[in-house]
Amino acid sequence: MAKKAGSSLKMQEKPKDVNGVLKGLWGYLKRYLNMLVAAIILAITGNLLSLVGPMLSGKAVNEIAAGKGNVNFEAVFRYAGMMIAFYIISSLFSYGLSILMLNISQRIAKQMRNDVFGKLMELPVGYFDQNLSGDIISRISYDIDVINTSLSNDIVQIFASIITVIGSFVMMVYISPLLVLVMLITIPMSILYTKYMAGKIRPLYRKRSLKYGEMNGFVEEMVTGQKTIKAYAREAVTISKFDKINEEAVDAFYEADYFGSMVGPTINFINNISLTLVTVFGAALYLFQYLTLGDISSFVLYSRKFSGPINEAANIVSELQSALAAAERVFRVLGEEEEVKDIYGAKELMDVSGDVKLTHVAFGYTKERMILKDLSLHAKKGSLTAIVGPTGAGKTTIINLLMRFYDVDKGNIYVDETETRQITRKSLRRAYAMVLQDTWVFGGTIFDNIAYGKEDATMEEVVAAAKAARIHSYIKRLPNGYHTILNEDGLNISKGQKQLLTIARAMLLDAKMLILDEATSNVDTRTEIQIQKAMRNLMKDKTCFVIAHRLSTIQNADHILVVQNGDIVEQGTHTTLMQAHGPYYRMYASQFE
Repeated sequence: MAKKAGSSLKMQEKPKDVNGVLKGLWGYLKRYLNMLVAAIILAITGNLLSLVGPMLSGKAVNEIAAGKGNVNFEAVFRYAGMMIAFYIISSLFSYGLSILMLNISQRIAKQMRNDVFGKLMELPVGYFDQNLSGDIISRISYDIDVINTSLSNDIVQIFASIITVIGSFVMMVYISPLLVLVMLITIPMSILYTKYMAGKIRPLYRKRSLKYGEMNGFVEEMVTGQKTIKAYAREAVTISKFDKINEEAVDAFYEADYFGSMVGPTINFINNISLTLVTVFGAALYLFQYLTLGDISSFVLYSRKFSGPINEAANIVSELQSALAAAERVFRVLGEEEEVKDIYGAKELMDVSGDVKLTHVAFGYTKERMILKDLSLHAKKGSLTAIVGPTGAGKTTIINLLMRFYDVDKGNIYVDETETRQITRKSLRRAYAMVLQDTWVFGGTIFDNIAYGKEDATMEEVVAAAKAARIHSYIKRLPNGYHTILNEDGLNISKGQKQLLTIARAMLLDAKMLILDEATSNVDTRTEIQIQKAMRNLMKDKTCFVIAHRLSTIQNADHILVVQNGDIVEQGTHTTLMQAHGPYYRMYASQFE
């Protein structure tokens, strides 16, 4: 509909503040605070119970004395039974925690998708002019899936890790502060390395998400244009372009995953060094009778529990960075500026007559390139105004401004003597019925597609609109008539039939003004003449704006505007303009040479 206001894909997005992303995620978690508190309680309880195991293991070891038969089997089996019981209960708590976090993450993903989709419905048309559809779809599907996976898996591990690390540390201090000092030699190395790698990995995952969105956008665009690709035999060129984009995406995935996979093994190596030091110094303390064998056994088990979560945290750091990069893209959509709200006290457009006036309008999609410079026109109530001109002259831009898809930079637009910025957008747009050159039908019945703009439409009204649009006889020939299901984007009907359906949809809508943007370009000449006759009967006392390239279709227009370079260079009826031998005459003559 509108011209591109900038790049087709915003590849150079600035990184969003990490704190802002975390606050956004916390905002979603707060909605399920009760469930989150329950999850924390389960995590604390389950991990505290698991921490009892090493202590009982040490006690069991101490019941084994040197020498043949010096084993208190009763005590050993008692401690072993208690260990099994505690580990079983701990596992049940862990299972409950996983189910609860899965529930929370799915609810958050659902709410996030609803919020993003709702946000997309509130964004101005310009946002969709500047972003590829595939990239937008990638954010609402892939990126939110990444966040969902991280919430359901990683947060569970983080909860468990915090409790395990704290509890294990307390127990190790209780058993032997000296051995804890030995462990503290390697802990700073793990923390500093993990922090360094987290900073290095996050930009790589941000790049990965961007490349994935770019690839989705390219695929969506190429699938849509398959007929054109085949008609021009451009399959090889298209495959070559996809190979390049696909290779860039693979490289981005590989680079991010390569550095992400380095973290876990490195931290595991550092932890093994720590365990070696603990074992050596623990043996020395045992020899000097500072510790019992059971104490050393318990300390080693606690040291593994202490280092295990750190190792897990290192392993999931790449997943967390991936989730943060995905969340950054999602929250960037949620943070986009919505379509400018109606001003305070904006009026509802009621009892529309259809008198439209543009006075000294100037507008450009970017400040550097103005499309309309000083445009004025007056379409009286019930008149048919045709807008003609070469490609890029600003014809469709006028329609965008009439519908307030964009607001003018200078000048004013009036409907029934009221400036359109003083009118609510919803009431203004509902005052127009609109048929575009690019047809849009959705998966559903033919009845639903025609009645799209009028929720309470009856079958009689839909049939009347279809007859007026000369599509009724075709619909009746279908096996299920008006209840025939259309495929997504109407792939099971011809393009001309789709256009007739959209024309019927516009005819059904009880609007006082009609916009036709080259609406009959996909129908044959005879059908076009029939539709125009039907429209003239149905659109009596309604103001019509028609953008046309075939000048033969607008000879009966009340007013013809010739637009060139953003200005009206000529206006009048077909007869007067032909007599003037100006730009319109030359355009008309060129079509019939």
